[in-house]
Amino acid sequence: MPPEPFEIAIPDAVLDDVRARLERTAWPLDVGNADWRYGVERAYLEELVEYWLRDYDWRAQERRMNALTQFRTTIDGLPIHYIHERGKGPDPMPLILSHGWPWTFWDFQKVIAPLADPGAHGADPADAFDVVVPSLPGFGFSTPLERAGVEWMKTADLWVALMGDVLGYERFAAHGGDWGGLITAQLGHKYADRLIGAHLGVCTPMTLFETGLPTEDQYAEDEKDRFHHTKHRMQSVATSHLVVQSDDPQTLAYGLHDSPVGLSSWILERRRHWSDSNGDVESRFSKDDLITTAMLYWVTESAVSSMRYYWEAQHNLWKPSHDRQPVVQAPTAITLWPQELMLMPTALMESFYNLKRLTPMPSGGHFHPMEEPELLVEDIRAFFRTLR
Repeated sequence: MPPEPFEIAIPDAVLDDVRARLERTAWPLDVGNADWRYGVERAYLEELVEYWLRDYDWRAQERRMNALTQFRTTIDGLPIHYIHERGKGPDPMPLILSHGWPWTFWDFQKVIAPLADPGAHGADPADAFDVVVPSLPGFGFSTPLERAGVEWMKTADLWVALMGDVLGYERFAAHGGDWGGLITAQLGHKYADRLIGAHLGVCTPMTLFETGLPTEDQYAEDEKDRFHHTKHRMQSVATSHLVVQSDDPQTLAYGLHDSPVGLSSWILERRRHWSDSNGDVESRFSKDDLITTAMLYWVTESAVSSMRYYWEAQHNLWKPSHDRQPVVQAPTAITLWPQELMLMPTALMESFYNLKRLTPMPSGGHFHPMEEPELLVEDIRAFFRTLR
């Protein structure tokens, strides 16, 4: 299907329904939870909901999103929404940015303009990119997803079709975090001839669902802190998320689909604990940011289909497309954000990827495009500058 221009215009009735549901929230008792030890603290969530009701302006957020050039198309029977911002420079490089969960395409809001128009942001126009930011299938406006079996490997195939068949780019660059990191790595594995380079916001080897996390002996002596960090982070803040969304996402979806407060709470916990916020979520995300993320899942009714992405990954294990080494043959750059959930051993990264650049970052966590956009933009520019 040829791409059609797309503008976000949520009906007033949907917004009225959100308000009515927020006003009718049945608040549970929350004892001894000022430090969030039991999960999201009621007092903060009530404060967020009060702001949502009294001060939050969805239409203003809609106008900000609609300032970017958006389209919808259908690829292999699946609806795909994407941003396409043409670069301003002598020879813009096509670059696709892939998000994760609980991200949306809007998590790249702070990096799109600097990447597309570096000259307007105090940088060299020669570093310009044609920036493409799709919503993953079943996420946001890439809905409804009315077919089972769609996971990150299938998404990589869709992105090749989007960049080539729809947009006409013979070769392109890619960056991704969370699920987007796996998608980007798969592009660099299966489609290395099409990929200029893979820039990963997190290193998650495609075999992880089968092999599990690296053991301590796989880390060099001066990397043991990465092992202990990863073990602690995965056990303390990621267990419930991974288990529920991988095992029975549909069960959870009924509550999140029915309650905007329930949906917001589930997402908020991840935003606070997975970012480099030190417990102060608003040090990284404003109330508007937090609510807009929840709203993008709510107004598109995509909580259920986006969570099923985990089940599909757990039950459709990765199969290599070739046996050449390294597994990811496209030139690869990896960033190490200190509060990311997983920090892999350098030896593993060097054996698995055609690793050309490894950048330890001074700060930032799982949602790096929102937390540290300047650091991310500069690293993307620096890496692909060597591949132009």
